[in-house]
Amino acid sequence: MRGMGNMQGMMKQMQKMQKQMAEAQEELGEKRLEGAAGGGMVKVIVSGDKQVLEVIMDPSVVDPEDVEMLQDLIVIATNEAMARAEELTNSTMGQFTKGLNLPGMF
Repeated sequence: MRGMGNMQGMMKQMQKMQKQMAEAQEELGEKRLEGAAGGGMVKVIVSGDKQVLEVIMDPSVVDPEDVEMLQDLIVIATNEAMARAEELTNSTMGQFTKGLNLPGMF
């Protein structure tokens, strides 16, 4: 019955890893990452779990004659913030998939 002991040990390790992963994901949700555009005139704050939390704009960037520029700045800042959140997710959650061949896990 040696195989059963190994199986139980493996199950305990999996449960521990699942708990650690859940805790790491919760911590990611508490992180705040910023993306900026236009020399900091537009900033977007996202959480580590990729939720847009805040958009901050310098009033001077709001030009009714050039709405397209403002839209572009918001997109650029949002994409930058999301890329930072993705990097954080990969570095945080990647520790759980090291050595495992699980494509597309995170």
